[in-house]
Amino acid sequence: MRIALAQINSTTDVAANLAKVEDFTRRAADSGAELVVFPEATMSAFNRELRGQADEHLPSWQASLANLAAETGTIVVVGEFAAAEDKVINLLAAYYPDGSRAEYAKIHLYDAFGFKESETVVPGEEPLLIDVAGEEIGLTICYDIRFPKLYAEVSRRGARIAIVSASWGAGPGKVEQWQVLARARALDSNMFIIALGQADPQVTGVEVPKNGPTGVGHSLVVDPFGRVVVELGGEEALEVVDVDPSVADEAATAIPVLANAKLGY
Repeated sequence: MRIALAQINSTTDVAANLAKVEDFTRRAADSGAELVVFPEATMSAFNRELRGQADEHLPSWQASLANLAAETGTIVVVGEFAAAEDKVINLLAAYYPDGSRAEYAKIHLYDAFGFKESETVVPGEEPLLIDVAGEEIGLTICYDIRFPKLYAEVSRRGARIAIVSASWGAGPGKVEQWQVLARARALDSNMFIIALGQADPQVTGVEVPKNGPTGVGHSLVVDPFGRVVVELGGEEALEVVDVDPSVADEAATAIPVLANAKLGY
């Protein structure tokens, strides 16, 4: 399976973000990618006006993404926001070339490191697996990566690959935590982890709001044995990776942590 990692910085300019998504998706399709993955909060960077942006832009954003998937023949996985009363829902949506769409709502909200996502975001309740050429792939978002039971459940439901799209908060040790968590989730769930985050605005020079998580780059693909297949730096980049899901079967045989688990833990 050929997967493209689109490590970008989004801003609060939805139209500019869409143009970037269109450019990266077309380049991914030209490289033969079946699936292109974008970060959490691609539609708009985190800011205090997300509710209004969702009301104003989501219908046209979704129509544009549906057209893009159809035009390129590529499944596009992208972070977006939907309005929910006086808050928003933090979504990771998959757009298919046939016009269908699936969405995962972030379950674990980022109430950590002084940020309070739950003040403006409604949590999701259910894991989601999407079908890519017959392969089941789990969708997760950012802070979810700190909760191994979610990945174990996604794996038990049949996924051999899980995506975590993030707008990872910067700070001392945060890159190292991101790297360690991606490798740990691969090992304790017998899956490939496609960990795709926003680029580092300190590297790219992109102006992003300062009142929310903005990104540290270092997107990576980890195989089910915990080996890093590829890792990016802090810059905006498109990386195309070939993934063999059967490696997950090898890992589940060699290190059957889920089969050996007691009491569901």
